[in-house]
Amino acid sequence: MKKTEAMKRPATAAQKESGDWNPLWTTLEAWDPAFMEAYLQLRNVPFSNGPLPKKYKELILVAINAATTHLYAPGVRRHIRNALQQGATRAEVLETIELTTVLGIHACNLAVPILEEELAAFDKARPARESGTKKRKGKR
Repeated sequence: MKKTEAMKRPATAAQKESGDWNPLWTTLEAWDPAFMEAYLQLRNVPFSNGPLPKKYKELILVAINAATTHLYAPGVRRHIRNALQQGATRAEVLETIELTTVLGIHACNLAVPILEEELAAFDKARPARESGTKKRKGKR
Protein backbone atom coordinates (compact mmCIF):
# COMPACT_ATOMS: atom_id res chain seq x y z
CA MET A 1 0.00 0.00 0.00
CA LYS A 2 1.44 3.37 -1.00
CA LYS A 3 2.04 5.99 1.68
CA THR A 4 -0.75 8.29 0.46
CA GLU A 5 -3.19 5.35 0.35
CA ALA A 6 -2.11 4.31 3.85
CA MET A 7 -2.83 7.81 5.11
CA LYS A 8 -6.32 7.67 3.59
CA ARG A 9 -6.99 4.15 4.91
CA PRO A 10 -5.04 3.80 8.17
CA ALA A 11 -7.06 0.83 9.51
CA THR A 12 -6.47 -1.13 6.31
CA ALA A 13 -2.76 -0.30 6.34
CA ALA A 14 -2.41 -1.25 10.01
CA GLN A 15 -4.26 -4.55 9.48
CA LYS A 16 -1.96 -5.49 6.62
CA GLU A 17 1.15 -4.50 8.56
CA SER A 18 0.03 -6.62 11.54
CA GLY A 19 0.23 -9.77 9.41
CA ASP A 20 -3.37 -10.61 10.36
CA TRP A 21 -4.80 -10.04 6.89
CA ASN A 22 -7.52 -12.32 5.57
CA PRO A 23 -6.67 -12.99 1.90
CA LEU A 24 -10.39 -12.89 1.09
CA TRP A 25 -10.39 -9.21 2.03
CA THR A 26 -8.06 -8.32 -0.87
CA THR A 27 -10.83 -8.44 -3.49
CA LEU A 28 -13.24 -6.54 -1.26
CA GLU A 29 -10.60 -3.89 -0.66
CA ALA A 30 -10.00 -3.54 -4.41
CA TRP A 31 -13.72 -3.26 -5.17
CA ASP A 32 -14.74 -1.03 -2.26
CA PRO A 33 -11.82 0.36 -0.24
CA ALA A 34 -14.07 2.71 1.76
CA PHE A 35 -16.21 -0.20 2.97
CA MET A 36 -13.12 -2.25 3.85
CA GLU A 37 -11.69 0.66 5.83
CA ALA A 38 -14.97 1.19 7.72
CA TYR A 39 -15.27 -2.55 8.45
CA LEU A 40 -11.72 -2.75 9.81
CA GLN A 41 -12.23 0.34 11.96
CA LEU A 42 -15.29 -1.32 13.54
CA ARG A 43 -13.73 -4.79 13.75
CA ASN A 44 -10.64 -3.49 15.52
CA VAL A 45 -12.38 -1.49 18.27
CA PRO A 46 -12.32 -4.43 20.72
CA PHE A 47 -8.64 -5.04 19.91
CA SER A 48 -7.59 -1.52 20.80
CA ASN A 49 -9.90 -1.07 23.79
CA GLY A 50 -11.22 -3.09 26.69
CA PRO A 51 -9.92 -5.06 29.64
CA LEU A 52 -9.39 -8.47 27.98
CA PRO A 53 -5.81 -9.39 27.13
CA LYS A 54 -5.14 -10.06 23.44
CA LYS A 55 -4.67 -13.77 24.15
CA TYR A 56 -8.27 -14.09 25.37
CA LYS A 57 -9.59 -12.05 22.47
CA GLU A 58 -7.86 -14.45 20.08
CA LEU A 59 -9.27 -17.46 21.94
CA ILE A 60 -12.77 -16.01 21.59
CA LEU A 61 -12.16 -15.53 17.87
CA VAL A 62 -11.02 -19.18 17.61
CA ALA A 63 -14.39 -20.16 19.12
CA ILE A 64 -16.35 -17.89 16.79
CA ASN A 65 -14.57 -19.19 13.70
CA ALA A 66 -14.83 -22.84 14.79
CA ALA A 67 -18.50 -22.62 15.74
CA THR A 68 -20.85 -24.93 13.86
CA THR A 69 -22.70 -21.91 12.51
CA HIS A 70 -19.48 -20.52 11.01
CA LEU A 71 -16.92 -23.34 10.43
CA TYR A 72 -14.41 -20.96 8.85
CA ALA A 73 -11.09 -22.83 8.75
CA PRO A 74 -8.87 -19.91 7.60
CA GLY A 75 -10.14 -17.82 10.52
CA VAL A 76 -9.61 -20.69 12.97
CA ARG A 77 -6.04 -21.06 11.71
CA ARG A 78 -5.27 -17.32 11.87
CA HIS A 79 -6.62 -16.92 15.38
CA ILE A 80 -5.00 -20.09 16.74
CA ARG A 81 -1.71 -18.78 15.39
CA ASN A 82 -2.36 -15.35 16.96
CA ALA A 83 -3.40 -16.91 20.30
CA LEU A 84 -0.20 -19.00 20.41
CA GLN A 85 1.84 -15.88 19.65
CA GLN A 86 0.07 -14.14 22.55
CA GLY A 87 1.10 -16.96 24.91
CA ALA A 88 -1.89 -19.31 24.79
CA THR A 89 -1.11 -22.95 25.51
CA ARG A 90 -2.37 -26.01 23.68
CA ALA A 91 -4.63 -26.73 26.65
CA GLU A 92 -6.17 -23.24 26.52
CA VAL A 93 -6.82 -23.39 22.78
CA LEU A 94 -8.19 -26.93 23.06
CA GLU A 95 -10.56 -25.92 25.86
CA THR A 96 -11.77 -23.02 23.73
CA ILE A 97 -12.46 -25.43 20.88
CA GLU A 98 -14.18 -27.86 23.24
CA LEU A 99 -16.44 -25.10 24.55
CA THR A 100 -17.70 -24.50 21.02
CA THR A 101 -18.98 -28.07 20.85
CA VAL A 102 -22.05 -26.86 22.71
CA LEU A 103 -23.16 -25.84 19.22
CA GLY A 104 -22.07 -29.17 17.70
CA ILE A 105 -19.11 -31.54 17.50
CA HIS A 106 -18.19 -30.18 14.07
CA ALA A 107 -16.23 -27.45 15.85
CA CYS A 108 -13.76 -30.08 17.07
CA ASN A 109 -13.73 -31.90 13.73
CA LEU A 110 -12.63 -28.65 12.09
CA ALA A 111 -10.43 -27.01 14.71
CA VAL A 112 -8.46 -29.81 16.42
CA PRO A 113 -6.54 -30.83 13.27
CA ILE A 114 -5.78 -27.15 12.62
CA LEU A 115 -4.54 -26.75 16.22
CA GLU A 116 -2.25 -29.76 15.71
CA GLU A 117 -0.81 -28.27 12.50
CA GLU A 118 -0.35 -24.81 14.00
CA LEU A 119 1.34 -26.18 17.15
CA ALA A 120 3.81 -28.08 14.95
CA ALA A 121 4.54 -24.93 12.93
CA PHE A 122 4.76 -22.80 16.08
CA ASP A 123 7.19 -25.23 17.73
CA LYS A 124 9.26 -25.53 14.55
CA ALA A 125 9.66 -21.74 14.47
CA ARG A 126 10.46 -21.57 18.21
CA PRO A 127 14.28 -21.35 17.91
CA ALA A 128 14.01 -18.27 15.70
CA ARG A 129 11.45 -16.66 18.02
CA GLU A 130 13.26 -17.45 21.24
CA SER A 131 16.54 -15.80 20.46
CA GLY A 132 16.33 -13.35 23.32
CA THR A 133 12.74 -14.07 24.43
CA LYS A 134 11.15 -16.10 27.24
CA LYS A 135 9.78 -19.60 26.61
CA ARG A 136 6.04 -20.06 26.41
CA LYS A 137 4.48 -21.24 29.66
CA GLY A 138 1.68 -23.77 30.05
CA LYS A 139 0.81 -27.35 29.30
CA ARG A 140 1.90 -28.77 25.98
